[in-house]
Amino acid sequence: MRFIIEIFSICFVLVNIYTFYKYKSGKQSFLALACGGIGAFLGMCLSKQPVSKKVKAFAAISLIIAIIPIIHIVHGVTLGRSIQYVEIDFHSENWPPHLNGYRIAFMTDIHVITDEALRKVVAELNQRNIDLLLLGGDFSMYNAHYQGSIRELSKTITSDGIFGVDGNHDNYNSLFTAMERYGITPLDNSGTHIRDGFYLAGVQDLWNRNPNIAQATHGAYESDFVLLVSHNPDVTMVQPTTGIDLILSGHTHNGQIAFFGFPMYLLVGHITNYGTRFAYGFAYSADGVPMFTSRGIGVYYAIPRIFARPEVVIFTMYAKG
Repeated sequence: MRFIIEIFSICFVLVNIYTFYKYKSGKQSFLALACGGIGAFLGMCLSKQPVSKKVKAFAAISLIIAIIPIIHIVHGVTLGRSIQYVEIDFHSENWPPHLNGYRIAFMTDIHVITDEALRKVVAELNQRNIDLLLLGGDFSMYNAHYQGSIRELSKTITSDGIFGVDGNHDNYNSLFTAMERYGITPLDNSGTHIRDGFYLAGVQDLWNRNPNIAQATHGAYESDFVLLVSHNPDVTMVQPTTGIDLILSGHTHNGQIAFFGFPMYLLVGHITNYGTRFAYGFAYSADGVPMFTSRGIGVYYAIPRIFARPEVVIFTMYAKG
């Protein structure tokens, strides 16, 4: 995909250079104008030849169309490669008041992010006083890349540890073995009390295995605040989520390449069965439980992120009222 974008960019520049010289010399062509709107527009501005209103109007439209891919390419090579740290204050009636200010970092879809990049992420998190780090799955199993990712993530300083689930690209046996080697706790249709009144649960991946929300949350008390981690958000539409207070997911990447932020690829149905419902940010499960779907932090097989900026999400928890 990156190679295709590079070829497109080169062709785009060459076509616009050609149309610039063509229109500057007064040799107008609607075909050239349609392919190289920017070059044609600049050529017209510098040309001494008269230009009809019809050609000017078509040039304006062609210019706008030509600028759109430029904006997306620029985003892909700038903000699309810059990790964003999203701070969210989450208020819940069930959150234990004695844990107000508790900070939970959520990172998902690590994929092929480099160890060097993860070291910088960990260094940043270690400056932000994180109590708990949650990993939403989807590492890169190719050439055991995941092992370096797990090693670097394990260096995150937290008061209550690091926990993670598997994603659809993971070999869970290998992933969980690596997690345990570096002191990270796998959540495998299981859960645990992190603090008094706070229960954490995680389920297996929906595509690869057999997620069981009821089993994962079985150990929670009725009065607990229950946080569920599920790589794939779709599971919350086909299994009951009653008794859960917050769900964290990933998987969709906000479409990875989005048109001015709109994830058109998700409408195809290859990633999720629910269109853009779980593209990014807060939505609700079938039972009305609030859930947050992160864009993730890594890239899938070097496909660039365009208007789907990589992120680490940090929740600061408060009791409502």
